[in-house]
Amino acid sequence: MASKLLVIEDDPDGAASVRDAASDGGFEVLLARTGQEGIALFREHRPALVLTDLVLPDLDGIEVMSRIQQIDRSVPVIVMTAYGTVDSSVRALRAGAYDYIQKPLNLDDLESTLRRAAETSRLRSRVDVMATSLRDKFTARAMVAESDAMRTVIAQIESLADTMATVMIQGESGTGKELVARALHADSRRVKGPFVAVNCGAFAESLLESELFGHEKGSFTGASSQSKGAFERADGGTLFLDEIGDAPLAVQVKLLRALEEREIRRVGGQQAFKVDVRVVSATHRDLNERVAEGLFREDLLYRVNVVNITVPPLRQRPADIRPLATRFIAQACDTHQRRIVHVAESFYRVLERYEWPGNIRQLRNVVEASVLLCSGPELTDQSVSLPAVPPGGGVGLDEFELPEGMTLEQLERAVLRKTLERYQGNRTLTAERLGLSRRTIQRKVKEHGLPF
Repeated sequence: MASKLLVIEDDPDGAASVRDAASDGGFEVLLARTGQEGIALFREHRPALVLTDLVLPDLDGIEVMSRIQQIDRSVPVIVMTAYGTVDSSVRALRAGAYDYIQKPLNLDDLESTLRRAAETSRLRSRVDVMATSLRDKFTARAMVAESDAMRTVIAQIESLADTMATVMIQGESGTGKELVARALHADSRRVKGPFVAVNCGAFAESLLESELFGHEKGSFTGASSQSKGAFERADGGTLFLDEIGDAPLAVQVKLLRALEEREIRRVGGQQAFKVDVRVVSATHRDLNERVAEGLFREDLLYRVNVVNITVPPLRQRPADIRPLATRFIAQACDTHQRRIVHVAESFYRVLERYEWPGNIRQLRNVVEASVLLCSGPELTDQSVSLPAVPPGGGVGLDEFELPEGMTLEQLERAVLRKTLERYQGNRTLTAERLGLSRRTIQRKVKEHGLPF
């Protein structure tokens, strides 16, 4: 299919000349003689690229370009004029023009420029499709959030996504901190830019510095070629620094400088490179404790922890276990070509009663194993393999002490209240967790005057 070209030119002879040359080059040409007419045609036909005169009867060509870019920034706009000066050229390019052509037009140069612009338009369209796919897959609304705790996280993501705020995501291992970071990216204007993730705890100090800032050829043993670091690769997008609490102190100094100056220097290099990057960090550690221990810079903590999002552990969001498990079953069936036609209630009950010390990562692994090992088309409680006692679960009687000043009745009330809070008022799950009947739970809720 021929690419559509919108030509905005008030000179009839000039417009005809461009139309003939572009048509011979395989373009479908739309003609407009004023800026307003051109904008109207752009809205109606959405051409792949625009060629506009700088001087028009009604609007300045740069104003026309600005309005077109407000409608669709991905469309390349080429500016032409008979009044070519260095100033007007620079002004057009700074305003966002794809290229600049002087009159009288060299038709060979024009055709070459149009072809390059058309290819750029096609590439940008592909990026838009990929960005839409990314947005659909990783947006906050795509996350499972039946629990109140996760709905709070979703609200935070949506309020922070389209800002430049430096966000710190905290939570236990396996809670989905990277998914939160990806949602911040997918819901922002930076979605068309790259999302680059670096695990700061996975590299030795020298390698982490190179991974973040890049290196020049010969800067260290094995550096046989120049390499861009994560900051440069993430330019125009988002850099996710996972487990930032594990970054060595020497690297923390350079991180702080990069965040404050918005520029980096490669290892072994002297030139500074400006970077346009939004930084999102994550950790499972208490960074205030790390600061007190001398393992994390206080000034860097203030810089990366401007806004904090805490991702709750799975045990605090039991309402999400079932929908998460359902999603993981579908993913496992698709990946491993398995056919599960029914999931028994008992399968979900087993999952909902477990503590999940490994959080969502552990749930996904357990569900995937259940699908793989299932010998039939149905998942039941017999399909699940879990440790008999969750790590950290249970306290022996020899170790138990009733808190001083607390009566047995007060202890019962406290345990019942905490369990109901954990299961968001679900009395059936509370009864199963405490080994009581649902009727007993209902009676004790009433006896203790609990608001559930």
